Amino acid sequence: MERTEKVIITNMCMVYDDEGNILVQDRVNPNWPGITFPGGHVEPKESFVNSVIREVKEETGLDIEQCKVCGFKQFTNKDGEYRYIVIFFKTNTFKGKLRSSNEGKVFWIKRDEIENYKLADGFIDMMKIFEEENLNEIYYENKNNDWITHLL
Repeated sequence: MERTEKVIITNMCMVYDDEGNILVQDRVNPNWPGITFPGGHVEPKESFVNSVIREVKEETGLDIEQCKVCGFKQFTNKDGEYRYIVIFFKTNTFKGKLRSSNEGKVFWIKRDEIENYKLADGFIDMMKIFEEENLNEIYYENKNNDWITHLL
């Protein structure tokens, strides 16, 4: 049995404050547009924590610290060529001046207003992983070209 596989590893971070606000990004990528959290690819030989710190800085201008892993999202592409893994982090420790990037506009919103925005596909399920202590993972399973979402 083969124990290795091609994997793409990415990250995403929910930056929040103590007043009920979350930092969101309105992505301009046509493959996955809408409101989500900042994040991106883990570079070869880069640590997971350093990658999320770098990505948040690049996309928001903020320096984050004390990033806590809070879950994962994963799927294997339809052709079975690779597994795509997103490591979810969250933090309320940050400094710097907020600025948008070519990835999309970043701004603060009240957490309880999130559903008033055009969200990226699957974002509501992702929020459950970020916020609910009893959930750890979103696993997308492809059965006969239909994606089935498992919250674990």
